[in-house]
Amino acid sequence: MKKDISVIISTYNSPEWLKKVLYGYNTQTYRNFEVVIADDGSDERTQKCIEEIQKEVFYPIIHVWHEDNGFQKTIILNKAILATNTDYILMTDGDCIPREDFVEQHIKHREEGYFLSGGYYKLPMNLSEQITKEDIYSGKSFDLEWLKKNGIKQSFKNNKLITNGLKSWLLNYTTPTNPSWNGHNSSGWKSDFLAVNGFDERMQYGGEDREFGERLINLGIQAKQIRYSTVCIHLDHTRGYVKPEMIERNQSIRRETKLQKRTWADFGIEKK
Repeated sequence: MKKDISVIISTYNSPEWLKKVLYGYNTQTYRNFEVVIADDGSDERTQKCIEEIQKEVFYPIIHVWHEDNGFQKTIILNKAILATNTDYILMTDGDCIPREDFVEQHIKHREEGYFLSGGYYKLPMNLSEQITKEDIYSGKSFDLEWLKKNGIKQSFKNNKLITNGLKSWLLNYTTPTNPSWNGHNSSGWKSDFLAVNGFDERMQYGGEDREFGERLINLGIQAKQIRYSTVCIHLDHTRGYVKPEMIERNQSIRRETKLQKRTWADFGIEKK
């Protein structure tokens, strides 16, 4: 059967986290999808992880890799977009474990002329390390009582973990945020991605996903927030690659995109 949604998962040298994420996709209620790993130059451990997991999971995995040359996430994401075999693309990260209805909700809410912006729930490092394959397969990793026993504090944001149906719709409606392209959990039509020429490859860490979404909006694609409908848990990790000059350069590009209402990335999938 032809797949009707591609899940692009970005990763870099985090095979233990990626393994947990791929286990999460093996629990999905909606199964007609492919996974494309956008690998920003990981060493052979990630390749071995993917080969091992592919023997267990029901979905096909496409591994898109390039050599390590610093933070080049936007470049590998553009390569991954071209590697997909479907008309609709869901983007997330290799540190985000999906709830079992994650893909289903994106399929349910997708609509021509829109992109979807979902939610995530960030875990502390101790819980990120503690979660096992069995916890993911059993659903414990999204069990609020189990998480509380392991240190999660009472908070309104805990609703993200457990809401569905009418309650999730109500919370989406009554607690709006500015819907933007969220690199952890967003989806849209491949044709729209190509129409804006993908990600701006000059950008490194710091708002590169937001800038992509801003060009989609400039093109006339509307953003729809579904952060209580489709949720992933974000595993903690260090961020040694963050540099002030990266942030400033990205902010400058974003200012240009907003002021000039740009839709096309000159430094995107198609090169001058």
